Amino acid sequence: MNDLQKRTWAEISLPNLKHNYTMIRKALPEGCRFLGVVKADAYGHGALPVSLLLQEAGADYLAVSCLDEALELRSGGITMPILILGHTPPEYTKLLIDQGFTQTVSALAKAREYSVAAGALGKTLKIHIKLDTGMSRLGFLCRGDYFNLGVNNVIACCHLPNLEAEGIYTHFSVSDETDEESESYTREQFELFCQVIDTARERGGVHFAIRHCANSGAVVHYPEMALDMVRPGLLLYGYGDDSGRLGLKPCMRLVTTVSTIKHYEAGTSVSYGRHFVTDRHTRMGVLAIGYADGLPRILSNKCSFAAAGGFAPQRGNICMDMCMVDLTELPQTEVADEVEIFGPSNDLNALSEAAGTIPYELLCAVSKRVPRVYIEE
Repeated sequence: MNDLQKRTWAEISLPNLKHNYTMIRKALPEGCRFLGVVKADAYGHGALPVSLLLQEAGADYLAVSCLDEALELRSGGITMPILILGHTPPEYTKLLIDQGFTQTVSALAKAREYSVAAGALGKTLKIHIKLDTGMSRLGFLCRGDYFNLGVNNVIACCHLPNLEAEGIYTHFSVSDETDEESESYTREQFELFCQVIDTARERGGVHFAIRHCANSGAVVHYPEMALDMVRPGLLLYGYGDDSGRLGLKPCMRLVTTVSTIKHYEAGTSVSYGRHFVTDRHTRMGVLAIGYADGLPRILSNKCSFAAAGGFAPQRGNICMDMCMVDLTELPQTEVADEVEIFGPSNDLNALSEAAGTIPYELLCAVSKRVPRVYIEE
């Protein structure tokens, strides 16, 4: 990073990322594949650098949300298998096949469209079937009264010409929650997932080479659900290991700088809306980060950031390009000094709780205008 960029930046620790990959991999059963979820620009960490590291480290698969994300990786030198989790219109079937992508199929009607498109090309499209076992989002319906229909639709999908049904998967909705009700629901989802697979094999002679359902929460809390492949997302970036069982390390540190420092008398209103008024003589710093950089406005007056000598409370409404912090108790903090928004000195989980959201959102929110600085050592 050059000095002109030294306004606000995100430091990405590649050694920490490699450490996390290694520790998660060590926890897996022998022969279990590793799929790294790199959608949404690898949760803000940079999809291509992260994918290149995973490819070199020996990961088996990558997952993205859409075709555009997959194409970005291919054009950047990623040759390993890539699973597209979302829908791709059937008119792009040729591109899917030519680029060697694996496409999620979540309904029989979609499978038929891909089959026709691939057949017209005289080629075969590799697919993974997605089951809706309780997330109530994408996937073949198979809960309750839909079980038999769901199994029959999966079988019909697998028997369509010009489709290679390599895998089948589902997504857990509360595997990261530790209460009794959430545990029961996750186990119900897993049991249903396995039941559909077993019934499809018995009823239709269908066999899947890759069965996967273990997202980040399941990797930590339900290692017995690893099956043929796991799909860590947030876990890969150092978050979600609440038990500390895996010994993971956060990979991103978001840093900004002090643009200016001003002194205000008691009774001075600060920022838009005048929602904060000083109650004493205040040494106020202006930070070069705002909601356009990914610092949510909802955090206004609810958080503190790590500065030289301690924590600086954020004051007033967060603006588009800047925000204010109280430096009265931190006389050692000066103009141009670094302030950590989140990282080793300021826990992302605490920040996300203050915002009433989850760490995923804050990581993904770090905008494209914030330079990523990759730390090699």
